[in-house]
Amino acid sequence: MKALCLHATKEPKKGYKFSDLEIKTGKVLEGSKVWRFPELRIEETEKPKLGPKDLLIRVKACGICGSDIHFYETDEDKYMLYPGLTKFPCTIGHEFSGVIEEVGDAVKDFKVGEPVTSEEMLWCGECVPCRNGFPNHCRNLEELGFTVDGAMAEYVKVEARYGWKIDSLLDVYGSEEKLYEAGSLVEPTSVAYNALFIRAEGFKPGAYIAVYGAGPIGLASIQLVKAAGASKIIAFEVAPQRANLAREMGADHVFNPIDLRKEGRSPSEKIMEITGGLGADMQVEAAGAPTETLPEMENSLAINGKIVWIGRAERSAPITMERFQTRRAQIFGSQGHSGHEIFQNVIRLMASGRIDMTKIVTKRFKIEEGTRALKEASKRVDVKITIKPGD
Repeated sequence: MKALCLHATKEPKKGYKFSDLEIKTGKVLEGSKVWRFPELRIEETEKPKLGPKDLLIRVKACGICGSDIHFYETDEDKYMLYPGLTKFPCTIGHEFSGVIEEVGDAVKDFKVGEPVTSEEMLWCGECVPCRNGFPNHCRNLEELGFTVDGAMAEYVKVEARYGWKIDSLLDVYGSEEKLYEAGSLVEPTSVAYNALFIRAEGFKPGAYIAVYGAGPIGLASIQLVKAAGASKIIAFEVAPQRANLAREMGADHVFNPIDLRKEGRSPSEKIMEITGGLGADMQVEAAGAPTETLPEMENSLAINGKIVWIGRAERSAPITMERFQTRRAQIFGSQGHSGHEIFQNVIRLMASGRIDMTKIVTKRFKIEEGTRALKEASKRVDVKITIKPGD
């Protein structure tokens, strides 16, 4: 079968010391400090062989995530930009859906022919964090498309416990093509859901919300807070196509921070103006630009305000603790999407028509065009580029 595989040289930066876990498993905890000269290749690989608890899924749609782009992009020393858990070589891709082609002998809840999606966080269920209900922080975590072969391929294997049926989406989308595109967007939407409603514990209907970055996670956040009853949604985005989509997805106000600064204004000033000086009750960082966004968020926090951090960036940013004390404010870091009824509820929201993430798919490529698709995605003009291995 055809698969889009990433290869890289394991060459730790000066001063980086491998932990016992890294030495034992071959996984790397901080990818941007170890993997050099990343290279994407379309390869012919063997179809995955199933264990008794596995599903073999024929991939119908697989979105390109910002993490996939950071695999491909490098710093001045040719180290990849992605800062997290990785193990290469690996078939990339984790935002996907498809149809079950084969089930393992011990699988009871799934059958051949069913449309499904899957979690990307492959938690063990046995370590202390898992047993305490924190699967996104599993000590033995594997990640689909990061440490084990993912879904930018004709077929992918996942254990049945990570799978979720998406047949309920057919009624609202009306075609299999749309069904599978929607199914491939469950994972990124679940990342936003986890951050907003599980980690930060949501907000009261009527709240003012600010979203920094209108990529897929930011747009999912806009749809979700709209569905949850936000009264004003203020978004900041520099790319025109993404800004237009932010409006279409439900943002009431959309601003380009660069244009604001040319006018001598700042995002925080706009937030304070729009909210009558009260500030934003929840602010969502989906841009991965802490040095630019955190000061603006601090300057526009409502009393009891929350900052929800989803964007990934290996950078430090100064924080004014006095502001958080006087505003009774908090920052909530968030990772992953598993547990807490997250996938179930995102699929239900999609099936109800209350959110429609398929609007963000702006280009589609065949698996043979995978390397070109990644190059196109790295321009950050499109919102979501989807690879269709079955086409």
